[in-house]
Amino acid sequence: MKSIYEVIKSPWITEKGTELGEKQNKYVFKVCLNANKIEIRNAIEKIFNVKIKKVNTVKLQGKKKKVRLVEGKTPDWKKAVITLKEGNKIEFI
Repeated sequence: MKSIYEVIKSPWITEKGTELGEKQNKYVFKVCLNANKIEIRNAIEKIFNVKIKKVNTVKLQGKKKKVRLVEGKTPDWKKAVITLKEGNKIEFI
């Protein structure tokens, strides 16, 4: 079993994600590629001490990049959208 800090890599702070947090009580995190929803739920609840209503996940493909003549690809990653129950809030410092 993975540590809770291995499951959650970082918050994904974007303009759209910040707006979701303010209006719909949803927060976006970058998570481990092979983490499931139960592991993500447990990790968020323990780290931030909040109650979670729903967890949605999306696997995203890495982009193709080219530097001079060498072609490559950025790594694939997974995003989790966390919906909190009423009265809970996550503060990012």
